[in-house]
Amino acid sequence: MGRIKKAALVTGGSGGIGSAVCRRLAEAGYLTAIGYSSGKKQAEVLAEELTAQGLTASAVHIDITAPDSIMRCLEETERKFGQLELLVNNAGTADIGLFTDLTDDRLCELMNINLLGHMRLTKAVLPQMLARHEGSVINISSVWGEVGASCEVAYSAAKAGMIGFTRALAKECAPSGVRVNCVSCGLIDTKMNAELSAEDLQAVVDEIPLSRIGTPDDVAAAVKFLADDASAYITGQVIRVDGAWL
Repeated sequence: MGRIKKAALVTGGSGGIGSAVCRRLAEAGYLTAIGYSSGKKQAEVLAEELTAQGLTASAVHIDITAPDSIMRCLEETERKFGQLELLVNNAGTADIGLFTDLTDDRLCELMNINLLGHMRLTKAVLPQMLARHEGSVINISSVWGEVGASCEVAYSAAKAGMIGFTRALAKECAPSGVRVNCVSCGLIDTKMNAELSAEDLQAVVDEIPLSRIGTPDDVAAAVKFLADDASAYITGQVIRVDGAWL
């Protein structure tokens, strides 16, 4: 008998880390829903690329800040692939600047995109996982959620919330056989870090013991490990992918 196909949804699937995660999961045999908000074209191109390789993937729109959009995404994903076995909460956005200059609207937006939206989506997905006594949720956080970053206060607070959310929810869901883990990213080569000058980037790399910036595939490899049956006894953990930066 062939491997039973499992359905996965990756939010922020059209971005650097998200697309790498989608590729890894599709290659591992997952029926992969590439969740996107504004990156429709990128998500569709990725889905076409994976499909051309004989893999199963589809671009699905989702705005994690909007409950109606969440439900439409889950309905579409289940219609195409069946109930979710894996949810990867990856969507996010950063805002560099002084906390005192942050407007209330932007503060709420950052918390919604980086934390509350993921909690909202997870809450919608969990009932069917709990009923089946199987499933996995993997949250993507940041080292700034562990130690904080000046001029990224709201982002750091939201990412710290993702870590707390992971640890608490893992304890709540473990008796029902559902695992919840987190990947804490260091400096990763994505558009989010494109604002850094070459000099600033090199200054950070000089502080990293592995002497290089991380790649989206480094993060994707950690996600795949946490999704695998090989990590079946791992839950409530924060796996740091940062080249020993912290």
